[in-house]
Amino acid sequence: MRLTQGKINELLSESACEHNHKKEGKGKNKSCTQQAQPGAAQGGCAFDGASIAMVPITDVAHLVHGPIACAGNSWGSRGSLSSGPTLYKMGFTTDMNENDVIFGGEKRLYKAILEVQQRYNPAAIFVYSTCVTALIGDDMDAVCQKAAEKTGTPVIPINSPGFIGSKNLGNRVGGESLLEYVIGTREPEYTTPYDINLIGEYNIAGELWSVLPLFEKLGIRVLAKITGDARYHEVCVAHRAKLNVMICSKALINVARKMEERYGIPYIEESFYGVEDINKCLRDIAAKIGDADLQQRVEQLIAEETEKLDQALAPYRERLRGKRVVLYTGGVKSWSIISAAKDLGMEVVATSTKKSTEEDKARIKELLGKDGIMLEKGNAQELLKVIAQTKADMLIAGGRNQYTALKAKIPFLDINQERHHPYAGYEGMVEMARELEEALYSPIWQQVRKPAPWEEVLV
Repeated sequence: MRLTQGKINELLSESACEHNHKKEGKGKNKSCTQQAQPGAAQGGCAFDGASIAMVPITDVAHLVHGPIACAGNSWGSRGSLSSGPTLYKMGFTTDMNENDVIFGGEKRLYKAILEVQQRYNPAAIFVYSTCVTALIGDDMDAVCQKAAEKTGTPVIPINSPGFIGSKNLGNRVGGESLLEYVIGTREPEYTTPYDINLIGEYNIAGELWSVLPLFEKLGIRVLAKITGDARYHEVCVAHRAKLNVMICSKALINVARKMEERYGIPYIEESFYGVEDINKCLRDIAAKIGDADLQQRVEQLIAEETEKLDQALAPYRERLRGKRVVLYTGGVKSWSIISAAKDLGMEVVATSTKKSTEEDKARIKELLGKDGIMLEKGNAQELLKVIAQTKADMLIAGGRNQYTALKAKIPFLDINQERHHPYAGYEGMVEMARELEEALYSPIWQQVRKPAPWEEVLV
């Protein structure tokens, strides 16, 4: 897929994404067309976004065509887990140097692809461009095509130089490559009326494994996972699913929309966080498939799981009830985690609306109530002010904000991609409750909040 300005504009103005519309549908949101500035990553560059979305395909060799720092800076920092192949955890790079910048890096890339194929025999090789290779004009598409003909292994170009835009745009660029080179290239051995795809689920900390057994009990087959714990060949047959389920992400909305246009597969957006949301997800899937017997099985499963969950959560709810939380995350998590916290009896007093659509904001407003604070922009100073204002007991945010919580002397829970604990599904609710309880009642906070010996007033 050659990356032209027209293609970038198309991805930035994705019609199915609420970010591209101002309130009441008038005009575009400026953030959608904002270009990355040199030296500013805007919360992650396009290359970072493409690798986040594509690397969880576990039996693929992911080769970064660029300087070694592009591959090394963020490789392995996300907690996507695999139930089988671990090739995706190996960071391959062409490690370009000054000579390659002057004379071109195409020969180096071609040799690297052949070496990776010969040594590891992957199901496919995904090749990522970077700022340097895009600027010097390497024809990555031609090299990938030639290498694929030579090796007989699919070699997929992902033109995602960091300077074209933000991480979210990079997600979509990766999705476009899947649409052009992967999805629809094979046929499944068989199909069922209950085949679905999960899109935008990256199996962070193994969350997917808490949800798949629920689908198995219901007789629903997950045909393809895009892309958490996925295999290359399952993504190839994704076009034969009966329904696409978008999980907590607008990042790959272009994949869902175009699969609906090309293959007639409808899509719904759901969340796996919180009891109400997982119940709603199962009900919506059954309703969309349109099978009365399946809907009955869903209600039975929900009743069984909810009863078990209430028993497991009872001691945690007792200790968490009434605790005040500030939530600072982005996108759908900004409201779906509120739902999970309310299930535990906690009160979310403030949350961010960063990367949230108008629909997300409406849900946030409904869940927070009139006294809840919605943070459009947040930095350490603003968060500390809100924590003090609301007398919050805890901060739930991404890993980079843990130091803000430490400054405020309150507990912190990591909710973003770097976390090591799964919070999705019914089992995830118990895990989340356990982590919240352990953080809130850790004896360290009593010690931290005590004045230092030299600060105590001598009587």
